[in-house]
Amino acid sequence: MTGDERVDHLEGLVRELAERGLLARVVRTRSGPAFLRVVNPDAASLTENVTCAPAPESREPWFWWSWGERLHRVDDPRAAARKLARVLEPHTP
Repeated sequence: MTGDERVDHLEGLVRELAERGLLARVVRTRSGPAFLRVVNPDAASLTENVTCAPAPESREPWFWWSWGERLHRVDDPRAAARKLARVLEPHTP
């Protein structure tokens, strides 16, 4: 997967997250691959960094949670955005 393909997938997720009221932007670094920084504007402490990388066994690209677990396939950014929105939703006791 090229860096441009990775960014394209992340940008698609940005659009889906915006529809759910979450702020997201692609962060490009000099030392590593681009990643997505997602913030719930209603609860700024609720954030997540999402990466995009191939699965080791198949080389198919996936979105990945910051802790290294698969989030969702890149061919369904809407479902990935739903999962992120659920995790970043504020919960009151």
